[in-house]
Amino acid sequence: MRNQVAYVSTYLPQKCGIATYTCHLRQAVQKAKRDTLDDPVVVIKDKNIVYPDNPFFKWSIDKQCRSDYGKAAEALNKSSVSVVSLQHEFGIFGGNAGIDILDFVRKLKKPLVTTFHTVFEKPVAPYAPIQKEIAERSDRIVVMNRKAISYLNRAFHIPEEKISFIPHGTPVPDLRGREAFRRKLGWSDRKVIMTFGFISRNKGIEAVLKALSKVVKKVPDVLYVIAGQTHPNVKAVEGESYRNFLKQIIADEKLQDHVLMIDKFMTEQDLARYITACDLYITPYPGMEQITSGTLAYAVGLGRPVLTTPYRYAQDLLKGNEELFVPFDNQTMWSDRITTMLSDPSTLKTYQEKMSRIGNLMSWPHAGRKYSRIFEEAASGKKAVANVIDLSEADKVAGEPR
Repeated sequence: MRNQVAYVSTYLPQKCGIATYTCHLRQAVQKAKRDTLDDPVVVIKDKNIVYPDNPFFKWSIDKQCRSDYGKAAEALNKSSVSVVSLQHEFGIFGGNAGIDILDFVRKLKKPLVTTFHTVFEKPVAPYAPIQKEIAERSDRIVVMNRKAISYLNRAFHIPEEKISFIPHGTPVPDLRGREAFRRKLGWSDRKVIMTFGFISRNKGIEAVLKALSKVVKKVPDVLYVIAGQTHPNVKAVEGESYRNFLKQIIADEKLQDHVLMIDKFMTEQDLARYITACDLYITPYPGMEQITSGTLAYAVGLGRPVLTTPYRYAQDLLKGNEELFVPFDNQTMWSDRITTMLSDPSTLKTYQEKMSRIGNLMSWPHAGRKYSRIFEEAASGKKAVANVIDLSEADKVAGEPR
């Protein structure tokens, strides 16, 4: 039986992590289904984005038009769609904390599989009642952090068997062009650290910059690459103030020869090539509650050695490798750990192998197969059962012996 999946989410060309995730998820699921049936997208439209005239954009929702949400649900109810995949992040929908999406889920009669990109350990208003209702009305729930399963169960009494853990999808690693790309970038003789993603104050990049001057003294060929544009929402409010703040640190610390800021939006192919080209990937996020990180997932999925602050997603993904955690405000530890990693090729190789083992179950083809199975079960009305297979595989993803 061919199951047509409708995705409700932001979507490319919008420069948004959820949009990128949904695009690659949709492609991976269609390959897993080996289906020529084009899965539609109910795109949450931003008024500032020009969307292409693609046939799978059959329906759309103007983010700020509340009546659109119910209309989209009614259109799907009348369609041949078998199951709906809702990609949920509070900020991508209209209303306070994205409350307008409740109009959609209340009117939807098709089976609903919701992916929660944010789950709080102790949810509070206005987020808690919205997430609770979506969780209760969903036939299945997908999370990208095992901790989120118990969070949803404790906070909202959602049965654990209704929740599946599927790691954030990543590109399939390919090291064949690594050295050629490094030569093209002029990185052949550099020890390259990288941070990637939309730039905003919650990225904590200043922690690495302030530690870098000590690293330079022991690793004079170090280069810290900060890749990514300022987040559009941040730029609309405060312009480039954070990027300028980082540039001032670079100037004050005389790091101009050791820091490269790449201010552009990258395709997944470009992103994979840049991350593969680096020697060490860093996520110095100051906030410890972050339960998902696509950039850390990509780095690990591509087999790159990493250092990170111990936020919730990092704790889950890197379980058993706690020596890779560095407190945000500990500049001495940042400089020492970075220096140690970059000064010893055998250490880098060891962690490259460890990250490759963890990343084996994180590829988009793997994620596509698991999602496809969940969509098929939801579409057929099959009762959810304890997700023993998912949790067993998750333990492997967390770095335990195979």
